[in-house]
Amino acid sequence: MNIWYTVSDLEAARAFYTLQLGFEEIYVDEEDRWVRLRREGVELALAEGEGEASEAVAAVDVPDLRAEAERLRAAGVEVGTVVEIPGTIRILDVYDPDGNRLQLTQDI
Repeated sequence: MNIWYTVSDLEAARAFYTLQLGFEEIYVDEEDRWVRLRREGVELALAEGEGEASEAVAAVDVPDLRAEAERLRAAGVEVGTVVEIPGTIRILDVYDPDGNRLQLTQDI
């Protein structure tokens, strides 16, 4: 299964997902303006176009969610509040430049 996000600026989105969130590009289609990215078993596709932010939500596991939240905030990335279900999981909403929501998760 792939999760597709529509983005207004493909180059800016590529930089955000690879540099800020650590995704690796695995396919680029310059002609049709889309890319496929992967991180820790999660695959995303970004397609340049118009439209509202996607309702889809990708979840990416990270080893230290609080550290990731601090790093992303320091980089100027829009992030929510760390939500913790004690003894189970921590979750953080992260928003790309087009307002698409991802969740970083950490099992605890």
